[in-house]
Amino acid sequence: MDLSLSEDQILIQDMARKFAESELAPVAEKLDQEGDRERFLGNLKKLAELGFMGLNIDADFGGTDAGTVVFSLAVTEIARACASTAVTVSVTNMVAEVIQAIGSEEQKQRYLPRICSGDYPAAGFCLTETTAGSDPSGMRTSAVLDGDEWVLNGAKQFITSAEYAGVFVVWALTDPDQPKGKGISCFLVEGNAPGLKISKAEKKMGQHASATNEVLFDNCRIPADALMGELNQGFRIAVGELAGGRIGIGSLALGIGLAAMDYARTYMTERRQFGKPLTDFQGLQWMLADAYTDLEAARLLLMSAADRKEKGLPFSKEASMAKLFASEKANKACYTALQLLGGYGYIREFPLERYARDVRITSIYEGTSEIQRVIIARELLRELG
Repeated sequence: MDLSLSEDQILIQDMARKFAESELAPVAEKLDQEGDRERFLGNLKKLAELGFMGLNIDADFGGTDAGTVVFSLAVTEIARACASTAVTVSVTNMVAEVIQAIGSEEQKQRYLPRICSGDYPAAGFCLTETTAGSDPSGMRTSAVLDGDEWVLNGAKQFITSAEYAGVFVVWALTDPDQPKGKGISCFLVEGNAPGLKISKAEKKMGQHASATNEVLFDNCRIPADALMGELNQGFRIAVGELAGGRIGIGSLALGIGLAAMDYARTYMTERRQFGKPLTDFQGLQWMLADAYTDLEAARLLLMSAADRKEKGLPFSKEASMAKLFASEKANKACYTALQLLGGYGYIREFPLERYARDVRITSIYEGTSEIQRVIIARELLRELG
């Protein structure tokens, strides 16, 4: 098996790394502690201009058409500098892929160029509700056809980038009489649609620069042609796209874990105790070895899942394995790195406490670790026929 990257893949990975180091890393701490919406959105626009908001979108719609492997590589590099920017890039790409997969030609022509070019700072993925998180099939947001318009009512919770999303992909119940998980449809809702309201940003433990909001639909009226795909068949699409999104979040977790361990490794060469550098202590060497081994294994799982998706092969199990392993091991790596810095790791002057806060959510959003285990076990048992 050839695990080497192509010249184009290496080129885009290097571009992401250089942008992250020059534009994102210098302001990441300020964005986390003080916030600077203008700077944050400015960086998103620059990333769009470089092609990072449509990495797996056809060039005919303004995308880069670089594939899922490149998507994973790019998100990892961006996350090494700023997790808040990385999650925005990941979710926006996921929304674009939903539109490309099931949108009409008119919908694709209308929205994809705006997402890929940065005309829309971001795009939103509206699935989760207060009573429908790990079980989104239990959603209550409804959509009723009224003449030539759909009327949406309900609320979506924990929506990334809601404050500045130009368009949302929204799932709603269109036939409540069907069995649970059926009768759900998918819609495109523009950010300025009448009846759409965005609540104030949540105060989160980490990833502070990325806005996370509740999205309310109060008799929100959208055109009849805002329906995407087949009526009452939207839940299957949601499940499929979440699998792809898990590659993005796993890649994000990997990036944070690598950033934490890279910082700790450098620190170990400079810090001295008992008259010698920390790198001379075997116990600390083993901590270093174990963390990097785990992160390399996470990278390989992510590459495997991304490669299968890119080739059109089944990848749900592999994506869940990659997301589960990468997020859990990245959490562990961040705490290992913090431990290697000792008391300094707990101080805001050093980035380890931010990495530890930023990485924690990766084992929760886009499906908790527990849900990933359910999916993996289900697929393993299904293989027995």
